Order: sequence, then structure tokens, then C-alpha cells
Amino acid sequence: MKKLSVKDLDLKGKHVLMRVDFNVPIKDKKVTDDIRIRAALPTINFVLDKGSSLVLISHLGRPKGKVVEDLRMDPVAKRLGELLSKKVVKLDDCVGDMVKTEVEKMKPGNIILLENVRFHKEEEANDENFAKELASLGDVFINDAFGTAHRAHSSTVGIARFLPAAAGLLMEKEIEVLSKILTKPESPFITILGGAKVSDKIGVIGNLLDKCESILIGGGMAYTFLKAKGIPVGDSLVEEEKINETKNIMERAPEKGCKIYLPLDHLVAQEVREGVEIEIVGEDKISPDFRALDIGPETVKLFGKVINEAQTIFWNGPMGVFEMKDFAWGTEEIARILASSKATTVVGGGDTIAALERVGLKDKMSYISTGGGASLEFMEGKSLPGIEALNEKR
Repeated sequence: MKKLSVKDLDLKGKHVLMRVDFNVPIKDKKVTDDIRIRAALPTINFVLDKGSSLVLISHLGRPKGKVVEDLRMDPVAKRLGELLSKKVVKLDDCVGDMVKTEVEKMKPGNIILLENVRFHKEEEANDENFAKELASLGDVFINDAFGTAHRAHSSTVGIARFLPAAAGLLMEKEIEVLSKILTKPESPFITILGGAKVSDKIGVIGNLLDKCESILIGGGMAYTFLKAKGIPVGDSLVEEEKINETKNIMERAPEKGCKIYLPLDHLVAQEVREGVEIEIVGEDKISPDFRALDIGPETVKLFGKVINEAQTIFWNGPMGVFEMKDFAWGTEEIARILASSKATTVVGGGDTIAALERVGLKDKMSYISTGGGASLEFMEGKSLPGIEALNEKR
């Protein structure tokens, strides 16, 4: 059965409690990237157009159950108000008598943004009483925070025990897009994985072996694979405890009809810093005191050939230490190749999206997933607590 949607509910005159993912970067009390706020606007406008009042819940950063002044939601409320051209009232807590009083006074069309829900340690503990108190602020619950759907917290799972719980438009779209590429991708279907740790993505690789024709692996995680093949990797990042698992993956891949591609050459240096002397070396030529920090031109050429033959592509994770200009070339070249591809391109992960934005190619992708960890767990075939908690559509 499908999950209940916000479109299935009678919202007129209701207080709608909505979990959003407004965990956005803030500098000097200003939001520096509002992509996650913008992603929630369709559901926010849908709810308001139905004659409801709206109470928004989000976390920001990792305050670990304590009030952290730099992690207050005020800049988020300001930016949301600008985007909506509408007043957004931000409260100084998310539970308590003051919050209840303000919510009770709301009229249709009013918006309240609660204070950072993670200022309360009960949130991440999925405390039942805390969830019940949050639930008391609404008549229905909408979860539109796909980015936190893999977390079993009070505001993602707990509230759903006490209120009718439905998916927002963003949550629905994320589930639809990712489900389609898992179950009915247009072939050839390839996956590009990067980032530092193989441990973050080994489950995804295992689940995709019998779904993908090819998996391209770059970033720091590639060097655990290369070491597992007996190729010298110098001082490159390796997770020794994952070597046996990567060997197992590489042995299983041919049986599943999936080809795994690893870097053919590398950009290496002795230090991870801007301005350091760099070299490009072949697959097995990394010296003991050098570290691979980006893929080289031969790898880009190889990966590009595979990408250009694909019809469906999922990409999560940069090809190198892209935050530093000296080591960003590989990631940016892969982004350019994807941008010119005729394939359906689905991209997840904050670092990958940041790389796309840097080269102005974000809008060239078919779909950008707002959930890094959540999209990976979905692609791994795991059930996400925030989705499971929603009511079934009857």
C-alpha cells in the first residue's frame, strides 16, 4: 500500500504540524544556502492554500540536547518569510505553555516556526512524552523532511503515533524518484559513488550489484578497493577493517552482471593543503609518502565513456577533496559530463550538490535529492523509520 499523502487530507481550518528539514548552513546570522527551505515551499503553500494554519518543526545542527545560541532558528524564519513574502512567527521553544498559547491563537494562513527541536535531548531519544507534547500542537501531522527520514526521533516518528500522519509533496517526490531508479531504471543503469569512507556506502554497493550494469568508484573510498586488489596506495585513505568486504563485493560483481570501475590514475600530494606540489601518477605508482586526493585524467576519460552510454545515473559523493580547488578537478569534470548526458541523472549528498553548485550545473540534473544519508539508506534497500511511521493509504 502507498503512504497517505497531504493531498488526501481535509485540511480546512486545521492546525497542521509539519516536520521540515531546515538544517541549512548559517553564517553571520544569515542562511547561506536555502535549497532545503525552497524544497519545502510547495508543501507549505499547498497547506496554506487549503485554509490551514501551519506549525513547522525542524532541527538545525547538532546541539546535543542543549540550547546553542548559534543554532537558533531565527535566521531560518527570516529567510522563509522572505521566500513566502509572508510573516513567519518564530517561537523561542518548541514545547511548553507559551508555545501552546501561541498556537491556539493562530488563524488560517498563519505560520509559526518552532525553535530548534534538538535543543531538547528527548528529541533524538524519541521520547514518547516529548512526542505527545509536540503532537498536541496540531490536528494532523505532515512529514516533508526526507533528509531526516532515516532517523527515529520524536519529531519524525514519535508524533505519528498520536496524529493522522501523511507525507508532504517533497517526501512523496523523493520516494517516487528513488523507488523508480531502484525498481524500474532505464538501462544501462550506473551508479557513481565517492566520498571519504567506503563504510558509508558498502551497503549501497551490495544492494545495487544486481540492479546496476556499472558502479564507478572514486574519492577516498576507492583506495580500500584498490588495496584489496593488492595495488599500492601509498598514504591514501584506507579502511583496513573493510578490505575483506570490498574483496567480497568485487568477487560477487561479475556473478551479478555488474562491472566495478576504479581509478586508473590519481592526483597525489604529500600534504592535504592548497598550493602543495601535486603529481599525476598511474594506477599502481603512488609512492609510500604520497596520498591520492583526486582522480586523474585517464580515470575521467574512462568514467566519462561509461556515463555517456548510460540511461539512468545515481551519483553520491565527490571524486576527491573537492573543497580545495587543487583537488576539485575530477569531481567538477564528472559533473560536466553528467550535465551533458542524455540520461536521467539523480544526485544525492550535500558535498555532491555543493560541487554542482560551484560549477553552476545543479539545474542540469534531472533530480536533486535533499537527503544525503536518507537517500543512501533508501538505495541500500533499508526501510526508513520516518516513512514507515506514516499512515497507509486506504
